[in-house]
Amino acid sequence: MNRASHENTAWITGAGGLIGSHLVKAASLYAPECQARPVTRQDLDLSDFAAVRELFRKEQPKLIIHCAALTSSPGCQANPALARKLNVEVTTLLADLAVEIPLIFFSSDLVFDGQTGNYDEAAPVNPLSVYAETKAAAEPLVLRNPRHMVIRTSLTCGTSPTGSRSLDEQTRYAWLSGQTLRLFTDEFRCPIPAEATARAVWELIGKNQSGLFHVAGAERLSRWHIGELLATRWPKLTARMQPTSLKDYQGAPRSPDTSLNSAKAQNLLAFPLPRFSDWVSVKSL
Repeated sequence: MNRASHENTAWITGAGGLIGSHLVKAASLYAPECQARPVTRQDLDLSDFAAVRELFRKEQPKLIIHCAALTSSPGCQANPALARKLNVEVTTLLADLAVEIPLIFFSSDLVFDGQTGNYDEAAPVNPLSVYAETKAAAEPLVLRNPRHMVIRTSLTCGTSPTGSRSLDEQTRYAWLSGQTLRLFTDEFRCPIPAEATARAVWELIGKNQSGLFHVAGAERLSRWHIGELLATRWPKLTARMQPTSLKDYQGAPRSPDTSLNSAKAQNLLAFPLPRFSDWVSVKSL
């Protein structure tokens, strides 16, 4: 069936990335009524607003899941204008086009300053980096439409199309290259496998949910502890790690504890959001 003529076409932007690719794969399992339409950089330059409007007019999707973004924090710090263009202005365009249909936008735990941790959806944001600022700026632009949804998530693991996008892939590559990773013992996140994120998003869509949700792993871990767990996944690989503290870090501001409370989403899901340590142990078998 031609995608353009399918009445339940779901655009998935950033489909060549980690979460986007898993959303495409998971669609047949958790949303068989949808025709997942991967939108990659090769298909469409999202910064070409005229081209985006034309393709939207042509295909008339019934759902947009917007994963595409400039996610490199150093890249955003180096080029704030580009970060705003890709993370805020593109999102605003898609939200405007999707005025009568659901749109799901991916945001980040980094919208918080990390002073308390265990943030729920009611916690006030206070972004410290350019990347986080762009995500925080885009959120209310999406949420002004009651049909739309914002998903805040955390570090993501799993297999990406390029083999280089996920937390575990980047860690493994560094160790294969002989690098020693300096890992913070006092910076905390809630890592989650991409397949769990994808399933959760499709389930929330299936329940006609909208608004703001936290979808992250069920375990608060330091960067150092994450590294220790990943080292068990590849026992034959020399895991070079050095513990370090944010107190000794010099660079763009970092949030010390952006652990997310995902109870709101968990209460609606048919499966438990996973613990990272459990995911690693299963993947290591």
